[in-house]
Amino acid sequence: MGTPKVGWCKYRIFIAILIAASITAGGLLGFHKPNLKGCIMTYMYPMYIPVPLPSNATAGKYSLYLYHEGWKRIDYQLHLVKLSGVPVLFIPGNGGSYKQVRSIAAESDRAYVGGPQDAEYYQQSGFTPLEAGPMQDELQFSELLAKVRAEGQYANHLDWFAVDLEGEHSAMDGWILEEHSEYVVQAVHRILNRYKESLDTRSKHNGDKGEILPTNVILVGHSMGGFVARAAVVHPELRPGSVRTVVTLSSPHRSPPLEVQPSFGRFFSKVNDAWIQGFKSVQTSGGHWSKPPLSDVVVVSIAGGARDYQVRSRMASLDGIVPPTNGLTIGAAGMVNVFLSTDHQSILWCNQLVMQVSHTLLQLIDEKTGQQMTSPHARMAVFVSNLRSALPHTFDWLPSITSRIPVSLVKSASIEEGSGKLDKEHDVPKQGPFACPSRVPWEKEVPQNDFYSKSNIMTVLGMDGRRRVMDIKKLAKDGDWFVLATNLAPCTGVRVHLWPASAKPGGLSDFEEAVEVTTKMAEIPAGPIQHQTEPGGQTEQAAPRGILRLSPDDLRGFKFLSVSVAPRPSVSGRPPPAASMAVGHFFNPKEGRMHLSPVSLLSTIFRTQEVVLGEDHPLLWNLSIAVSAGTLPLNLTVKALSCGIQTTVLAKEDPAPEELLKICKARCFPPVALVWDPPFGLEVIPNLDSEIVVVDSAPAIWGSSYGSEHTTILLMVDPHCSYKASLEVSLPTAASRFLSVYGLQITGLAVAVVLFALMRQARAWELDLMVPSVVSCIEANLRIPSPLLLLAPGLSVVYYLLSIFGTETPPPLISFVGVSLVCYIFANGVVALLAVISSVIFEAASFIQVFFKLKFRALEDRPRARDSRSSNSNVKKVIKKLKSRPLLAMAAGITVLLVFVHSSIGLIVLLLVHAWNCQTALCRHRLQKTLKWSAKKEDRIEPQLGKTTTLGDELKTPAALTYGENHLETYRYRQGLLLLHLLSAVMLGPSLAAWVQRSGLQSALPSFLDSVLCFGIVLHGLYLSVSDANKSFVPLSHLFGPKVAEAGFSFIYGIAGLYCYCAGLGLAPYKAYYALALIGAVTAGLRFKDKQTRGLKADFSGMRRHSLTHKHI
Repeated sequence: MGTPKVGWCKYRIFIAILIAASITAGGLLGFHKPNLKGCIMTYMYPMYIPVPLPSNATAGKYSLYLYHEGWKRIDYQLHLVKLSGVPVLFIPGNGGSYKQVRSIAAESDRAYVGGPQDAEYYQQSGFTPLEAGPMQDELQFSELLAKVRAEGQYANHLDWFAVDLEGEHSAMDGWILEEHSEYVVQAVHRILNRYKESLDTRSKHNGDKGEILPTNVILVGHSMGGFVARAAVVHPELRPGSVRTVVTLSSPHRSPPLEVQPSFGRFFSKVNDAWIQGFKSVQTSGGHWSKPPLSDVVVVSIAGGARDYQVRSRMASLDGIVPPTNGLTIGAAGMVNVFLSTDHQSILWCNQLVMQVSHTLLQLIDEKTGQQMTSPHARMAVFVSNLRSALPHTFDWLPSITSRIPVSLVKSASIEEGSGKLDKEHDVPKQGPFACPSRVPWEKEVPQNDFYSKSNIMTVLGMDGRRRVMDIKKLAKDGDWFVLATNLAPCTGVRVHLWPASAKPGGLSDFEEAVEVTTKMAEIPAGPIQHQTEPGGQTEQAAPRGILRLSPDDLRGFKFLSVSVAPRPSVSGRPPPAASMAVGHFFNPKEGRMHLSPVSLLSTIFRTQEVVLGEDHPLLWNLSIAVSAGTLPLNLTVKALSCGIQTTVLAKEDPAPEELLKICKARCFPPVALVWDPPFGLEVIPNLDSEIVVVDSAPAIWGSSYGSEHTTILLMVDPHCSYKASLEVSLPTAASRFLSVYGLQITGLAVAVVLFALMRQARAWELDLMVPSVVSCIEANLRIPSPLLLLAPGLSVVYYLLSIFGTETPPPLISFVGVSLVCYIFANGVVALLAVISSVIFEAASFIQVFFKLKFRALEDRPRARDSRSSNSNVKKVIKKLKSRPLLAMAAGITVLLVFVHSSIGLIVLLLVHAWNCQTALCRHRLQKTLKWSAKKEDRIEPQLGKTTTLGDELKTPAALTYGENHLETYRYRQGLLLLHLLSAVMLGPSLAAWVQRSGLQSALPSFLDSVLCFGIVLHGLYLSVSDANKSFVPLSHLFGPKVAEAGFSFIYGIAGLYCYCAGLGLAPYKAYYALALIGAVTAGLRFKDKQTRGLKADFSGMRRHSLTHKHI
């Protein structure tokens, strides 16, 4: 920890500032880059009915409303009396309004009136082994889905309530968050009581006593409202069983977006710990294990995805908080019928999303009771099957209990159970789980019209009513997949069967021998409707809407594969242009695989990586990226080159490339990209032309339960055409992702950087050296190989090794260390830039002050007349006492601000004290330098004037020579404290903004924890002068020998810096307040001990050593 050399050439600082500035500029460019959204706006006729409080209740600042959809005027009181639906309470987020309930509430009303969605027979997502828990059988899951599936009409409607939280910023202050959770508990009780009051009123007038009262409320929260909902569930005053289902929209669960306030972080941890303990069994006094308190609660977290810059998917994850049997985390981009990433606000009004959520909530209603289902497994089955896409199960990215049994084993099981028989209750053939229901009409094929494919590629260009048959033994090799991409709807437009070895060509008519796999097809978004190339001509080929994948295990034991196409419905006049397609392909997945290493991926920054896919290529092209697309987003471009058409058969001898491209678009379906990232989930990009592939994951953060951190891109491209795929890293998007994902980590590391600088300054005093500037200390900390590699990668590796023993899945070590190093350099650049800017300001201010002070020095030397006016003697005594103990008076004043106003106000006052001290010290240093220069000038003039006494004689004394250097050291040290406490005050800035916003509504005392910690910071800032840094109380000589000087506050700064570094890596920068408060407590303790030893009236600054002993280097 030697003192660095002070020089003008600080290239390391320049590089750090350049890196920080470049990432910030690129990030801002990425944030402002327009993102095309596919969300459809939701329209409504909103009406908000106030729910009155009981007669014995006192009105507060919050209120409760009931939503009503309609444009006609209604009687509010009569409408409240008619309450009979399933209660749902909407909780707005940070700065949100209760009126934000209108989109999802209006869509719920329309969904109830219109009934369940049209039946589509795509494969539904199933439980993973972790979600299934004791239910490890696929048949049990299928039966459970059949029981909860609504038919014809929903059993009851939803009554949507909303709490008005006055638009307070709950994401900025923990105290506000606690108040919101308390009011939500009261609102839940008020809603349930209101239903009872309404039923009692109806019973008095109509004698209606047969209704079932709701006993629980569904909570739906947006942003911080989702966390408030979870906080209300574990609130001690909530009635048991009052909340059993919680749905959150873009809500943080694992960590808040602004985890910089101590009380905020403590409340967040308290709620999460309560949830973790709530799913554990408790042993009673009799030795029996009781049911976990939260075992009946189901939580669903819907994340916005990569476009949500405020709440990332990692924050919205329930991993480690809610067990998979009771919790589901799903991204909007991987939701059924949605497949879109949404930003933080559009998730509330995106029609595709709110429609799907509305139908899912309506399916939670039990047909017998008309209220919410009691079984948590049934509710989880509804959410999983209606929200999560089956594509991850189709490609084995996500394990599923429904994919454990291959199709080849279904036939043997069907024979034992009675093949071909129907389950009369649910109208499902027992010959397999992927067969179409018998209620769906289908005309049986005529074997004589079958078309037998001679190629491993099968094509359907229209609904001709014929059946395509492929010989598996001849066309498929060992290890081959069969993949079918089509826009025909399963069961109604296309059906797929596997025929056993006993089947013969021309005799595929006994369907009892075949195994149907139609509903094994997974849905993908179709994208925009293709336009016609010319009026009345052929349209561009339609985009696929479904994909069916059969693995070698599924094909084993079968001889033929048949694809039956329904005939086109008859229409009058000319038939519409063909818009139906299906392409099936047998191929080996190893042939269509490409891996991009980190080196090759980084090389695309300078040179685009291109891949040419020739004709007859695999229908699926697997592109594996070693680095997550959340860290290095890719700009992916796919262009068609040819489509196997010879120019000699065209009417035009030499067609232009654009004309050939039009022909290819009419023959080949548009490319589709399926992007899978384990921590983030699924995203589908239909009609791919040129798109930035970015996923909302963070490889340097703990989290994923399944798979690796690598991103997989499956390109679904028509094998009839050849394509050129281009890849390059999108630097602006990568920079914006870096700032949004690792902002909290950078904040914690910035505090550590300042503490490391203060450590070097304190160590310089202990070694009797000149105190270096903050910029010089940062420059020294960036030296390679030491201490940069020791402080950045070294500490990251230690933190990684200590954290792998936790409950979360650790990320790859290389990614974690690499990103942590970049964050540390970025933090050094930010702190160095603040130090340079503050130095420039203080230098300019001191220059101006010294200039005017010397200019008007004669005026200051004039004698002043004494003020003969009398004043209060008591006031004089108070002023005299305050002057005798200025630090005590200042500490008392700041403490009042900390306790009764706001913690950040006290820190702002402390910053003003630091700024004044810095300015005063630097001004005195500059004044001394100016006087020295004037003295030397007078010495040169003396011989000519013959003078014997000059100002230079006075300034040549030892005290005068070191007077300026003492103030320079004071300025440098105070500047370090200024930067440290500036970061502390900035971290409390969001809380201050929330306090200002609600100051006109109702005043409340600051959090006690925040006040106590900030009081410790104030003690550190006021009482730790430069002389204190010279105190030694850590005997390093006992450990490293007598040549090593004893350590004092340099040791404490170093330990605090290491703690803040680890807090930053853990995305908990608020923990830095504990370290800073501890430094203040140690400072106050040493101060008190020294005063006890030296006497209360001792001059504490007398401990300052003589600066002549400094070793200048």
